[in-house]
Amino acid sequence: MSRLIRLLQMFGAGRAIGLVLLVLFVSLRIWDPLPLEVLRLKTFDFYQVIQPRVDKPVPVTIIDIDEESLNAVGQWPWARTKMAELVNRVSALGGVVIGFDIIFAEPDRLSPGALADHYPSLDPVTRRRIAELPSNDLIFAHALRRFRAVAGLTAYNRALEHSEQTPLPSPPLGAVGGDSLHFFPAYPGAVRNLAEIEEAALGHGIITIKPEPDGIVRRAPAMLNVRGTLMPSLTVEMLRIATGGRALIVKRNEIGVTSIIVGGLEVPTDEHGQFWIHFSPHNRARYVSAKDVLDGTVDPAMVANRLLLVGTSAVGLQDIKSTPIDPIMPGVEVHAQILETMLTQSALSRPGKAVGAEVLMAIVVGLLVIGILPAFRAWVVLVFGCCIAFAMIWQSWFFYSEKHILIDVAYPLASSFAIYWAMIFFNYFREEVERRKIRSAFGQYISPSLVEELARNPEKLVLGGETKKMTILFSDVRGFTAISEQYKEDPQGLTLLMNRLLTPLSHAIIENDGTIDKYMGDAVMAFWNAPVDDAQHATDACVAAVSMLEKLEALNEERKIEAEEEGREFLPLNAGVGINTGDCVVGNMGSDMRFDYSVLGDAVNLASRLEGQSKSYGVPVIVGSATADLVKARFALVELDLIRVKGKQEPECIYTLFDRESARVNGADVDEMSKSVEELIALYRARNWSSATKLIKSLRDAAGHLGLDELLDLYAGRIAAFKKKPPPKGWDGVFVAETK
Repeated sequence: MSRLIRLLQMFGAGRAIGLVLLVLFVSLRIWDPLPLEVLRLKTFDFYQVIQPRVDKPVPVTIIDIDEESLNAVGQWPWARTKMAELVNRVSALGGVVIGFDIIFAEPDRLSPGALADHYPSLDPVTRRRIAELPSNDLIFAHALRRFRAVAGLTAYNRALEHSEQTPLPSPPLGAVGGDSLHFFPAYPGAVRNLAEIEEAALGHGIITIKPEPDGIVRRAPAMLNVRGTLMPSLTVEMLRIATGGRALIVKRNEIGVTSIIVGGLEVPTDEHGQFWIHFSPHNRARYVSAKDVLDGTVDPAMVANRLLLVGTSAVGLQDIKSTPIDPIMPGVEVHAQILETMLTQSALSRPGKAVGAEVLMAIVVGLLVIGILPAFRAWVVLVFGCCIAFAMIWQSWFFYSEKHILIDVAYPLASSFAIYWAMIFFNYFREEVERRKIRSAFGQYISPSLVEELARNPEKLVLGGETKKMTILFSDVRGFTAISEQYKEDPQGLTLLMNRLLTPLSHAIIENDGTIDKYMGDAVMAFWNAPVDDAQHATDACVAAVSMLEKLEALNEERKIEAEEEGREFLPLNAGVGINTGDCVVGNMGSDMRFDYSVLGDAVNLASRLEGQSKSYGVPVIVGSATADLVKARFALVELDLIRVKGKQEPECIYTLFDRESARVNGADVDEMSKSVEELIALYRARNWSSATKLIKSLRDAAGHLGLDELLDLYAGRIAAFKKKPPPKGWDGVFVAETK
């Protein structure tokens, strides 16, 4: 106990309280009780109230069974012959597809046979003649069969015996990422249409829209798992039918569903396959009265070439929903808003990783508050806190307004403010104490040759340097941020991975007489020809680069096997290397208190820029022209471009290289490819787009064997752009790199 007390005294009671609160808030978010969920949803509602979706012209019309229609035609339900007449009118006016936010689950009570049974006083001959007339349901089914119609059905929370006699009419489906059935909300039954109506309709869609716990509709299912069958929503099925009836594609990842592809449009969903509806204000311009369609007075432009939803706004029929921007909205308009959202590609999304990002934001901000609050004056912390809060709110708003992504800012704000005020209560009115400064000493990574040189000549351990022609190498791992995210809960695992990565790369450098200048996260800087002279410094650097890539490939093989055994996703480590040769100043750089043996010069900057360009050209190694001249006897070189890197005015001819000892790579001749690419670049600089394009096509196969596909794609893209907008007069073919 006394040890715990001493530990609290050292750490500070205020910080201890802050950490306890932070743990509680993280646990609270994992539990996600209803009040916290409602707070989050109200925040998203507020965004939509401030900036609803802007109405854009889209071909969607609601055929509204409104009060006027009920007054003109009669009480609901109407005879199915009247519905058939409605479909025929729409077909004659050139509608694209009609979807019903209505279920025709029971036979029409106004059919001739039903009426005959209703009047027992009819004579047998009359009764028989009436019974022989076609039923209203068959007439309606005939009208549906002659047009592109989508029938609605609703998911039900228990099995219905009569609806399970035939399989559900599901559309063709495709999957990306694996089976996703278990991610969708499951229902044991469905309320379906009459068999003849169901068979006549070209498509079938779920009209079920379940409100959130507070009764507001914010999300709608793209698909539902009904009795083990994936059934699309009414709007998704309408869009599928309207665009040719192709298969629906469901994309998923390890968390759940990510999006639905329908008719070439990819619409983001949450992990359960639900759309976040991006609402626009209620607009009567979306509606036409069913009465006007039936009596022929409707504006033909509101029907022709449009997607039509049949539903009701009549209050007595009780199809009313509450939305974030309108407490009273007809249910059919919610379906119309979903269609408009999909067609305008303005759907809101809440990625599966959003929760993790919000928790991480709360942890980071909470730790910042815990860390800085006892160390600074009250006004400094207040200003800092306001800036952080503003940045969090701005970021959340930016993602909503510009990216249509929903990021919850209420939870991290609430948790950080609670921690702030709790620590104020416990810590802020005490005297400020002197902070303990923590200093870390970092060892220097140097080559054994440098150790020997300094041992023989200790006088070199002073400030200063000498000018020498040197070769500099920069290496950086591509996509390391995504890989490091796998270790956000395991920092020790990330440290182990860094050691496993840097160790073989360092060995490759040291084994080829290089000196490691520094490590920068997952990046390495090294140089050759100092402190010990190396006559073939350029060649040794290039050999080291090839060796680094080979060792990295071997490491990836080990990690792939480990990932398969542990059942986790494998993300390979891919490196980019930049090498350049030139005059540099090398020696001890720093102050009289601390210095490092390092190298400076324009050649160093260029090597760093070349490494940064390796990703753009799709090759693992890029070397400058000076290095290329020195290693062309040992390596096969392929010219990439004439480039002006960021921060330099003079253009540089850059190359990638292949080990000449294995000049034929996967059956492709590197020297022949080098000549062909040189010819391609000459045609490109001569603005001979047609010949260059033909040459690109002829090189595709060999380029694939050599890993030069992205280089050809790059030139194909530039040529396509220049065909639309030719380069200016005096264009010298130099590519100006805007990024490092």
